Amino acid sequence: MGRATCKERARSIFPAMLSVTFLGTSAARPTVERNVSAMALVREGETLLFECGEGTQRQMMRYGVSFALSEIFFTHFHADHFLGVIGLLRTLGLQARTEPILLYGPKGAKKVLAQAIQLGVERVPFNVDVIEVKAGEVIRETGSGKRETYDICVFGTEHGGGSVGYALREHERPGRFDPEKARAAGVPEGPLWGKLQKGEAVELADGRKVSAEGIVGPKRPGRVVVFTGDTRPCAAVVDAAQGADLLIHEATFGEEEKERAKETGHSTAREAAQVALAANARRLVLSHVSARYSISADELVKEAREVFKETVVAKDGMTVEVPYQD
Repeated sequence: MGRATCKERARSIFPAMLSVTFLGTSAARPTVERNVSAMALVREGETLLFECGEGTQRQMMRYGVSFALSEIFFTHFHADHFLGVIGLLRTLGLQARTEPILLYGPKGAKKVLAQAIQLGVERVPFNVDVIEVKAGEVIRETGSGKRETYDICVFGTEHGGGSVGYALREHERPGRFDPEKARAAGVPEGPLWGKLQKGEAVELADGRKVSAEGIVGPKRPGRVVVFTGDTRPCAAVVDAAQGADLLIHEATFGEEEKERAKETGHSTAREAAQVALAANARRLVLSHVSARYSISADELVKEAREVFKETVVAKDGMTVEVPYQD
């Protein structure tokens, strides 16, 4: 029987790492303390970029986010969410990149992003594919094949122009393996343990067959990270964020500006907290905050925590780890 690969052994010993680094947390314009929208999600060494506001490439260098990414996801095409893609693609070209890159966005993405690419780059030495997505779609393909252990789900938001949000949903994991029960059943340590953990029955040297039942517990849920982009609080976001381990929701304004939030298609911190509560999310991170809260967002935190305790406001450079529930 073949030996388990180093990667498989590492997965069995170390939990898959999942983290989010906030590269830009300001709404509409950069401030001294905050850049405009961008967020990097890193999972098992793979980097996914959500939004790419102006200056994102410098923020990536500043906060140690790898340029070895192959996908960028846009929620809509207001300038503070995508203008940075011009400089980022140019830099990748100057680094002699040859691997293709995929850009996802709602209706209009092909027109807007094609213009942006042509505007700032003389020649891109790699393929840039623009894919338009809509609410309800599941993005399973990548530039190098299929996602094996997670999906990117697209959901509708309320910010106009067909705006969308994205949810990373990991697939179910195998149940917890009990080594003592495996030994008691006479299964020798090694590749057969790996098969049992996958739910497969194994055959021993004496001809006996041992099933995973009783040795491996029930399947365990994967993690869910939800990124709303700009939006009013709405049922579609609540549905997408059901049970999310981490909900990243915009909170452009405080309650004193709730009418302005309605007029501009944004949310207040309290409204974002109400969404998190309705969705039974585990944690809420507020982002895309108005310049008036650039130095101190304590007001937003206070308003949100009155509704949903597990709330923080993102700062540029902040990294949030997303552990498994068990």
